[in-house]
Amino acid sequence: MERIDRDNILQATFWAMTQALERLGGAELALIDGNRAPPLPCRTETIIEGDCRSLSIAAASIVAKVTRDRIMIGHDTVYPQYGFARHKGYGTPFHHEALMRHGPSPLHRRSFAPVAAFFTR
Repeated sequence: MERIDRDNILQATFWAMTQALERLGGAELALIDGNRAPPLPCRTETIIEGDCRSLSIAAASIVAKVTRDRIMIGHDTVYPQYGFARHKGYGTPFHHEALMRHGPSPLHRRSFAPVAAFFTR
């Protein structure tokens, strides 16, 4: 979250892609959901609406979502007042109410508009 706040979400995503490829030990091709790719040490192919047009991207999207949901459920045990197990960090009315009631937790991105507004009061 600190990287997103510092660099922006696109640059943080590009950084994560680079890190993932380095940890894999290389690849011949990276399929990227979207219209922009970072400079990677392999060939890249951007695919707009890639999760609808590529089985590989769709599968990766599901794995990422399930992993994120599990992480958020774990955070719920540390910060139960926010209901992370319920909304998984998405901007639901319940989540916004919890934010207004308890203020941001260390997990909340400071650059996210509802959280940033909390600090400019």
